[in-house]
Amino acid sequence: MKIKQCKQLRQFGVLSAITVALLSLSDAALAGDPGGPGGPGRLCSNATLRGAYGFTGHGEILGLIGPDNKVHTFASSVILDDVALVTFDGAGKFTRTDFGMIGGVPKGGQTTFNPYQSGTYTVNSDCTGTMQIVYSAGGPTPAGVQTDLEIVVVADGTLIESVASRGITASGTTPDGVVCPPYCEQAAQERFEGKKILVYGFR
Repeated sequence: MKIKQCKQLRQFGVLSAITVALLSLSDAALAGDPGGPGGPGRLCSNATLRGAYGFTGHGEILGLIGPDNKVHTFASSVILDDVALVTFDGAGKFTRTDFGMIGGVPKGGQTTFNPYQSGTYTVNSDCTGTMQIVYSAGGPTPAGVQTDLEIVVVADGTLIESVASRGITASGTTPDGVVCPPYCEQAAQERFEGKKILVYGFR
């Protein structure tokens, strides 16, 4: 009888230790991994985005933002579709190559992917953030063209949902007389989605 009681006590002790360990792990998960890229209490950081992501984009270019800060529409809006490969460095910078169609023709007359672009990004502790894409000289898209995105990082850092919040174009004229330059902020409604590329099943 005493042997049986000793065994039961040992089993109870083991179960208690396991329960305490699991509770500790749950508390650590809720508080954030102190050794991880986010630090205590942080869900995300710039380090959450590292490696290559495949992006798709779709939207409509409506016109230009005039000196009155209002939308001045083109004679007709044009549809944008885009695919891109974005590689994040985990520290706030990325490189990008894309191929886009605007109004049924290749963007800027491109015939292949355009690698002449890069950018910066910020991921906040709550997994919201921003990206800024800037085109450089050498490609079919004029240097200085820019797209700013508001982003949300989800699915353990493997998925990025975003909308364009601001765009700078290189040229354009609206029927009511707004001309780029000098008024080159574009009025557009665009969304982009990026998914992390997995290599042999590993992130």
